[in-house]
Formats: sequence, C-alpha cells, structure tokens
Amino acid sequence: MASSTAGQVIKCKAAVAWGAGEPLKIEEVEVAPPQTMEVRIKVHYTALCHTDLYFWEAKGQTPLFPRILGHEAAGIVESVGEGVTDLKEGDTVLPVFTGECGECRHCKSEESNMCDLLRINTDRGVMINDGKSRFSINGKPIYHFVGTSTFSEYTVTHVGSLAKINPEAPLDKVCILSCGVSTGMGATLNVAKPKKGSSVAIFGLGGVGLAAAEGARIAGASRIIGIDLNSDRFEKAKLFGVTEFINPLDYKKPIQEVIAEKTGGGVDYSIECTGNAKAMIQAFESSHDGWGVAVLVGVPHSDAVFATSPVNFLNERTLKGTFFGNYKPRSDLPGLVELYLEKKLELEKFITHEVSFADINKAFDYMIKGESLRCVINVIGD
Repeated sequence: MASSTAGQVIKCKAAVAWGAGEPLKIEEVEVAPPQTMEVRIKVHYTALCHTDLYFWEAKGQTPLFPRILGHEAAGIVESVGEGVTDLKEGDTVLPVFTGECGECRHCKSEESNMCDLLRINTDRGVMINDGKSRFSINGKPIYHFVGTSTFSEYTVTHVGSLAKINPEAPLDKVCILSCGVSTGMGATLNVAKPKKGSSVAIFGLGGVGLAAAEGARIAGASRIIGIDLNSDRFEKAKLFGVTEFINPLDYKKPIQEVIAEKTGGGVDYSIECTGNAKAMIQAFESSHDGWGVAVLVGVPHSDAVFATSPVNFLNERTLKGTFFGNYKPRSDLPGLVELYLEKKLELEKFITHEVSFADINKAFDYMIKGESLRCVINVIGD
C-alpha cells in the first residue's frame, strides 16, 4: 500500500546553510515527490563528516548556498518514483554520496566503484534527472549536496545512491558507514589487503585513519603504527588496534627514516589519510622495498604535487589510490552492516557525541575543536 504522503509535497524541518560559515538554521522546507529513478526517504539519524564542514566553510571551492548539507545517514523509504523496482516504501537504507547505477563500465567492473552516472559531484546542487532541486522554501529552491542532503527530515536521492540494509540494524550506529568508516576500512581491507602478522602504518588518526587502523586490526596485522602531529589522539587510537605511535614533531629526521629504523627497512603496508601531499610522499617512502604497498586515501589540494624518486618504484614499492574504500555502495554496504550485527565490526567506538536535530550546530563546534570523531545527529527525535 502506498504511503499516505506518496506523490505529495512534504513539509518538514531541515538544517539550511545560508552562507559560508554561518550557523545552520532549522527551517520549514518543502520536499517534492521523487521523480523517475528517485526515492524519498525519512532520515532517522545523520552524522557530521569533515566533508560537510569543508563545504560549509566554502574554503577552496565555489560556494553554493543556500544548501542542505549532510551525507552520512540512515533512514526509511517513504515513497519511490517511476522506474524504481528494487526499493519500496518501508525499506531501510543508507544514502551514499556516490552511487552504483549497475550499467556503466565501472559498475560492471570488479575492479572499480567509480560509477559514471553517480560518481560524487560536489558542485552539483540539483538532481541529475531534470536539473532541478527537490527542496524549496516559499518557492525558492534550496540546493542539494552530493546527491544526499541528509540534514533534513526528508530527502530525495537517486535510487542508485541508496543501499538497502537489514532492518534489524540500529540506525544510530550504522549511519556512519555511509562515508568515513567505510572509506578508511576499505582502504586497508580492499586495497592494501594486509596479511596476518604484517606491519601497517596509518598516517593521520582522525576518523578515516582510525577506520583504516580498524581494518588492519580485523586483518590481523601484528604492528599497527599510528603517525599524527597531535599526540592527544594516541590514547584513543589504542581502541582501534594501534600498537605504537610516532609524532613527527618529536624527530629532526624525516619520518620515513624513523619508520625504516623502527621496522627494519619499512612497513609492509602504509595508509595515508590526511590529504597532505608531504604525508603522502612520506607514507609511500615508508613502505618496505621489494613488497611494500602504500595507499592514498586523503584528498589533496587540487594544486598539490606528488614528488618522489622513480627509483622508489623500481625498487618494487607499489602506490595505490582509493575512492570510498573501493566499496560498491549498493552491493557492499549491506555486508558491512551484517559484519556489525555479527559483532565482527565495532562502530560504537567511532561515535563520541550525539546531539538533537535542533542542536546540529554543536556537532560543527565539536569537530572544529577536534573533540569528536563522529557526532550522530538524532533527526527523528525518539
């Protein structure tokens, strides 16, 4: 039976960013019905990711306001548009900033998750179907964000950007699988693929870096070395399997030399999670010759340059990159939820704060002050 609101405009609350760095304002917005290949969902929980903060601050990119941010979330399908056959009202879903159309070369490849149709586009503030927004206030369009816009009680996404998951999963926990945790963990498990008993270096111990460490722990790495400029992060990192810590500020020599001395020539695997070009080079040069693998996860500035001697490659080191941990959203995220339900994956330790929807700006404050890994925002209010 169709939802009582299917096909109708829904009025609800949303946290609207009206300008760069301005506190979000809870507004009544109108959310249009989903169009062809679109789904409207009721958001239950959403979390703040650093990407939301970055585009809210509008530093280094073209500002686009007013906008509804948010992309880590979990919710329930309210209604579906024409052509949607694999989701229905009442299904439990995770919206994702990228997607899986299932038809393009990337989706059909076992090697790639970079969907041609639904790959992340941070500049687009409208739906790809008709180039229009589904949000408005008094007839004025409010822009979307990375196809998700989860800082709203209801949102509309392309069906290819929704992963259907086990309805038994607690949405206030699994919502964080929509971005950072999957990105870091997948970089380790899907791209680096560390062997049991191996050594792994994690550059940057923020949320993504700790997720990469969690992946190394799950894989059975015997040494997990955390590298960060903030020594206050080291104690927390122990919960994610990190066995030893290095603060580059404590040494006068290049950190890759320090790691080489401590590990007998370098680590087996190195995961870079900061987006700093210097750290990327250090991570690569910290890997052992002959078999070392380095994976770049962090997103650098567009003008950044990666410079290292070609000899480092000739000495049989491997450099890889990753996007969303090489997970295909619709195909792979349901499996990660099952890992959590089987208690093989721990999510609670990533969640340091929870706030009400009305207090969403507190989540930004926690992140700016460096006090939170993930702050979950209770949108449904139960």
